[in-house]
Formats: sequence, structure tokens, C-alpha cells
Amino acid sequence: MSDWLSYKSFVYIIGFAAQILFSARLLLQWIQSEKVKKVLTPELFWQLSLIASFLLFVYGWFRDDFAIMLGQSLTYFIYIRNMQLQGSWIKLPKLLRGFLLIFPFLIALYSFKNNQIDVERLFRNEDIPLNLLIWGSIGQVIFTLRFIYQWIYSERKKESSLPLGFWLLSLVGSLMILSYAVIRKDPVLFIGQLFGFIIYIRNVYILIKHDRLQ
Repeated sequence: MSDWLSYKSFVYIIGFAAQILFSARLLLQWIQSEKVKKVLTPELFWQLSLIASFLLFVYGWFRDDFAIMLGQSLTYFIYIRNMQLQGSWIKLPKLLRGFLLIFPFLIALYSFKNNQIDVERLFRNEDIPLNLLIWGSIGQVIFTLRFIYQWIYSERKKESSLPLGFWLLSLVGSLMILSYAVIRKDPVLFIGQLFGFIIYIRNVYILIKHDRLQ
């Protein structure tokens, strides 16, 4: 029993560490944006995002939660691309860059059993009913679409930026993930999304106000 509690505590520590980093990136972005009254995208925002995504993916894997793993898999390489656009990716040691690039593939290879992904583990978790898993996955996809939108927008401008559409998609996806976290009774997801939701609203307000002044 004590071993099980220790394992569970270890998994939650990983999850909360990820959410602390996610919250830290938003707090940093929010403070810098408030100073100049327009939405900024600091380099550290993407660096913290990548580390947090790495940890949350591991958390989702330990929790047998496909919705969490799906969300992080879809955004992981977009964080790397934004670091490349800002020039901070090349500053990392080559060995670390190589590991970060192949990490998701290593997890996928590890998950193979008899040449098949362990479907039982990911999709038939007794703690997550199928309809709830679908709802959470849709929320993660919408939450991820914000970064796909941001990525396309940034590629066109040839610079990393966070447009209004990014924050609107963040609000919708965050609401869905919050409801998923409540039903799933997952404190890691709930606390992380609750903090982010407040900042998403504030950034939408700043952007709309800035556009009106322009």
C-alpha cells in the first residue's frame, strides 16, 4: 500500500511540476505584456513550454491517459519550431536537442507489444469511460489547434507571435479540459487549466483593446 502511495505521489509531482512550468510561462508572458500593453512572446515562453510538455507527456503516460498524451504529442514539435524561429533552439547542446527530438518516438517504441500499441492500456482504462475520453481528447485537439493556428500565423510573418485566434481557441479548449479534469478528478489538469483560463481572458482583452487603439 505504501509503495502504491509513493508511486502515485511521484506521478503527481511530475504532473504538478509540468503545470507549474506551464503557469510560469503564462505568468511571464502576461507580466511582460502588461508592461507594454500589448501581447508579447518572450523566448522563455517556448523554452518553458517544451520542458512542461515533456513532463506532462510523461505524466499522461504514467496515468494511462490518452487525452493528455495526445495533446502534448500534437504541440511538442510546434514548441520546438517556435524556438527555432526565435533562435533559442540552436543554443541548446546538440545532445539535448537530439534527445528532445527523438523522445516521443522512444515512448512510442516502448509502448509496442507484439508489434501492436497497447490499446487496452490507453483506450480501455476503467477509470476513464469512453465518452469522457472522447470529450477530453476533443478538448485537447481544440487546445492544440491554437498552436497549429499560431504556427501557421508565425510562419507567414516569419516571427513567433501569439495572435487573437490563439487566445480564443485557448479559452474554448481550456473550458473543455477543465470539465474533463473535474469529472476525471485530476487535480493536476484542473489547477493548471484554471490558472491559464484567467490569463487567456486577460490576453483577449489586451489584444482587442490594442487593436481598437491602433
